[in-house]
Amino acid sequence: MTLHRWTSVIALLGMVAFAPSPVAQSSAAPAPDPAVRLRQELPADVAERVLATIADARAHGLAATALEQRALKFSARGVAPADIERSVAEQAQRQAQAKSLLEAARSAPPSVDELEAGAEAMREGVDGSDVSAIAKSAPSGRSLSVPLYVLGSLTSHGLASSDALERVKQRIAAGATDADLESLPAEASSDGAGPAAAPGQVKHEAGDHPGDAAGSGVGNGPPVGVPGNGIGKSKGHGRPATIPPNPPHPGQP
Repeated sequence: MTLHRWTSVIALLGMVAFAPSPVAQSSAAPAPDPAVRLRQELPADVAERVLATIADARAHGLAATALEQRALKFSARGVAPADIERSVAEQAQRQAQAKSLLEAARSAPPSVDELEAGAEAMREGVDGSDVSAIAKSAPSGRSLSVPLYVLGSLTSHGLASSDALERVKQRIAAGATDADLESLPAEASSDGAGPAAAPGQVKHEAGDHPGDAAGSGVGNGPPVGVPGNGIGKSKGHGRPATIPPNPPHPGQP
């Protein structure tokens, strides 16, 4: 065999040896586009309106990914398409309100995580003025995602919005980490404010209240887990590691 042919054979063997296997190629396949999934899972007219709401939210700097997750989660749970559409639209409106409140209260622009947290707090019954107050009182640079979620959770446990605000503000002023704030809902329950939450679970999911009417607003549960910046229990930042990302409860939006 000539040198040229040996060189060709060696090159071919090298290509075969280093070519990715079918298994590796399949494992690296990207996740389905949420828009494609929504079109597959929802009636065509509802899907287009939901996607239009999500696109508008993304264009205005809102937490569009959280809205996608909300719609997909409720679809997987068998929630009626009309209720999914209403839930997404209402959450987008709350995000927009939270954006205005947080921008007015702080010099730094809010993150999408904070927008979703603010929307969830208001969905739980927290007054918009209290969302502003927690933003103004928290140290500059501290993520508001977990404090806002805790504020909403305390309200859902039976505390008045103003009382919940004072508890969170006092704890933050004392130097509490996000993980420390998680204990507040259980403490409120022991004070007789309401039923205890599961350990480490600051906020409930859709379906924790089986008797709630779909789309009724406060008390029907958020679509996603507590968002954070991934720093865990470091003081003032990130999602506490003990908060479950998305407990699987069936139910309504």
